[in-house]
Amino acid sequence: MLKEGERIDDLQLKNLKIIQNPKGFCFGVDAVLLANFAEVKNNAKVLDMGTGTGIIPLILYGKTKAKIIHAMEIQKEVAEMCLRSFNMNNTEDRIKLVTDSILNWQSYYKKHEMDVVLCNPPYKAINSGILNNNDYKTISRHENSATLEDFISTASNLLNSKGKFFMIHRPHRLAEIFEYCTKYRLAVKKLVFVHGKPNKKPNMVLVKAIKEGKGEVLVDAPLYVHNEDGTYTQKIHEIYGEMWTGGF
Repeated sequence: MLKEGERIDDLQLKNLKIIQNPKGFCFGVDAVLLANFAEVKNNAKVLDMGTGTGIIPLILYGKTKAKIIHAMEIQKEVAEMCLRSFNMNNTEDRIKLVTDSILNWQSYYKKHEMDVVLCNPPYKAINSGILNNNDYKTISRHENSATLEDFISTASNLLNSKGKFFMIHRPHRLAEIFEYCTKYRLAVKKLVFVHGKPNKKPNMVLVKAIKEGKGEVLVDAPLYVHNEDGTYTQKIHEIYGEMWTGGF
């Protein structure tokens, strides 16, 4: 089951566990915040684009009654590890994994078939920042395989009318997010700015958009990850519960 350098972490959620490799890629707080932020109704069809370790599908599997949770991951070795996590948890009835680029979505899904689409995409634009020598981290952090516009346009193509799109990204790219959402008929409806500590600038933003939606944008109360003394805030404790393993 486990390969060299891998470990099994207990998510403390419906007996679910996940396989991770600290030298390759472990999930972080952004993925957990996104899974908690998403609104998934009973019997919904869901897609997580760029699923990485598969943490978002596993959390949604444990916390929601989604009918089917699809996941796409372009990195073959990461996807293989992810699939082993799904199989270990016997989630085959509701979680389906595709190993391919989101750009090839038409080979696997029908247009407008999803009720919810999520993504925790690479934060850094092409040719920005220093590339990591670890290929896994380079692909997960830089838009080498798909751009921000690709993720948003794909979400729009897959969502049905009034379907919901949830994403976590960096605040400095909000102008692009609004531009592309407008271009692809996704109305941004809610923003939550995530701060490392009080009195610090936000370093992440949670975005909710609705396909062909209308109306105002709600800016919700900010979310603080740490207190001034470095301990986790009560809100983070509520979101994580007992999930204190796996790279937080």
